[in-house]
Parts: sequence; C-alpha cells; structure tokens
Amino acid sequence: MVTIEDNCFSIPQICESGQCFRLDAVSEDTYELLAGDRYLKIGIRQKALADEADKAGRTETYGETILHCTQEEYEAFWKEYFDLSAPYSDYIGLIDEEDGYLKSAAAFGRGIRILRQDVWEMIITFILSQQNNIPRIKGLIRALSERYGKRQKTPDGRAYHAFPRAEELAQATEEELRGLKLGYRSKYICQTAGMVAGGGIDLDALRGMEYTEARAELMRLSGIGGKVADCICLFALHQMDAFPVDTHIKKVLELHYPGGFPFERYKGCAGVMQQYIFYYDVKYRPHIV
Repeated sequence: MVTIEDNCFSIPQICESGQCFRLDAVSEDTYELLAGDRYLKIGIRQKALADEADKAGRTETYGETILHCTQEEYEAFWKEYFDLSAPYSDYIGLIDEEDGYLKSAAAFGRGIRILRQDVWEMIITFILSQQNNIPRIKGLIRALSERYGKRQKTPDGRAYHAFPRAEELAQATEEELRGLKLGYRSKYICQTAGMVAGGGIDLDALRGMEYTEARAELMRLSGIGGKVADCICLFALHQMDAFPVDTHIKKVLELHYPGGFPFERYKGCAGVMQQYIFYYDVKYRPHIV
C-alpha cells in the first residue's frame, strides 16, 4: 500500500469533478477505480481542515489517501495518473487576491487534480457525455465494457471488465450499440472506432502535439466538437491550457468574468481553474438562494 498525505488531493472531490467516470464510492471510506484494464482500491481517512471552505458555509475534509498497490505500481503508473508530482498549491497561489469568486472556488475544490487518463477511453467517454448526466454516462461505459471489454479479476477475485480497445469496439454494429441504449451516439462511436482501428488517426502522435494542433486533430473524429475535444485534451493529453466550456462554465463566465477570463494569468494551469469553477458551481453554488 502507498499512503499519501496532501490537502490538495481528495478522491471524493475528483470522483465528483466530471472528469472520471469509472471511479466510484463503495463505502464511506473506500473507492474503486478502473483505468483502462487496471483496477485500484482506494481508502481514505478524512479529517476536517479549516480553510476558506468554512467561510463558504461548508467544512471540507482532507487527510490520508491509501492506494492499495505496490510502491512499484505506484511509481510506474498511479503517481503520474493522479498527477501527484505537480504542486497544485502553487496553482492556487497564482489566483488574484481580488478575484473572490475564484479564490472561494479553489478553496472549496482544492483536492481536485487533473488526471492523466487514457486518450482512447476519454474519446469514447466524452462522446457519451454529450447531452447526458453522470449516472447515465457511468452506466453506458459499464455496458460497453461488459459487452466488448476483456474480463479481468481484482486482487480478491472479483470480476470486472477492461475498457474496450478501438479494435474491439470497431467490431460492434450501430444496431448493437443502440441496443445498449447509446442512442444517436452509436453512429459516432462506430465511425470513430473504425477510424482509429484503421489507422486514420494516430492517438500516440497526439501526445506530441501542441494544444491547438491536438484539438484540431481530435475534431476530425465523428461526434467530436470543440467542447468534447477540450475535455479530451485536458483529461487525457494533459493540455493544461484547455478550458472546456459547458453550461455551468458559460454561466459563471457571464456572471463573474463579463470582460473575459484572465487566461494569460493562468497560462499552463487554466484547466485546473476550470475544474475548480465547475466543481464549485455544481456542488455548492446551486444551493445558494
């Protein structure tokens, strides 16, 4: 096991940040994560931490995160996956003292980190996310994995399914996908899987591209527009200047940044600020009368 103590790392917050759909709470202090064909059990020991979150009317909790893996597995994969080498407290320190909204948002969601997820998994995930809600997205990913992904076993012998590779998903018909309740997204997934499996786009090459180039390349795929491409750039390619704008973000920008968001100030970490804003608006702001 690997234990991490960092008040800028909260699995519960990451779980609800809208970037990862195969991370689930199985009890009050235990989470399970599937990433590609990998499984990870995660334990949390929480404690109250007095900070700006209290002033916003809510006491946040932080503490120890226990990753049930070997030190070797942690160093080889999970450390990078959770972006644990990056100093997120430094990102928070960049926030303008006069920007009360963003300071409150960052205090409220300071445990969020930008995950380094598999690009193929994020392509399909965010095609499925269009005009959808989180519980339903999770259900569709589970259905796809169980139908087309390889069957695996957890360390304690329970079965789970890896996320299907492009070659596996390319074998699916649109009719089969509609049978899994994917709706109009079925056509996009069939076409995208066929293009990737057939070599029409090189996913490995995306990692060597600049943000704008990678974004344009992703938009060649069926069903991927600007917002979805930005999500893939941020949550898979770790392009930290990507700033996906959905209805939540659009509303905040109009209300708090009518003159435009100060992207120059947050160059290299704008995507982190986007996550603080999104999480704050989804988890806290709607409850304010």
